[in-house]
Amino acid sequence: MVLGQKQTIVDEDADRVSSCKKGDLAAFEQLVRKYEKKMFNIAFRIAGNYEDAGEIVQDAFVSAYRGMASFREAARFSTWLTSITLNLAKNRLKQARGIRRHEQFSLDDPFPTVDGGLKQDPPSADPPVHELLEKRDVQLKVQDCINTLEPDFKEVLVLRDLQDFSYEEISAILKVHTGTVKSRLFRAREAVKDCLKRAMGDL
Repeated sequence: MVLGQKQTIVDEDADRVSSCKKGDLAAFEQLVRKYEKKMFNIAFRIAGNYEDAGEIVQDAFVSAYRGMASFREAARFSTWLTSITLNLAKNRLKQARGIRRHEQFSLDDPFPTVDGGLKQDPPSADPPVHELLEKRDVQLKVQDCINTLEPDFKEVLVLRDLQDFSYEEISAILKVHTGTVKSRLFRAREAVKDCLKRAMGDL
């Protein structure tokens, strides 16, 4: 790319976005189906609560729909939607911080699904039960450690290590320099590693 030349952003959702701006509700429903699971995962990792994550994602899509006319397509739709979801999740986290403590739950409890229902986790004969419990225990400890991070560090860790966004995409989503993204990511990884060492011993 020539120095000073603007990079053209190719958005695979451009046609659907254009249709949405013309009032095509079906096109927006396609975008919802495409991104609802990804946005739910991001919201849950930031907020740390399934119920809150579901409400955050609903609010994010409502905000995106209402703001579609003002979306200038200077970024990809997915980048814009992720920014909305992150901001709502951080706001929800601020409201809950200091009020709600981490809730413990039984592995036998049904777990919420993306569509708002409950699903029982059936027993499996495949890996041994103790291995499943160890894996679940590790996942819970990892999420507990993620929950201890400050929002600025938590969001870069979630976007990069759990959602596989590029540094450039994260920079656009958070509106910070890529150097800042890399610095925050390094500190977030080190903090999670230290947290896990305290919880589980040397890794």
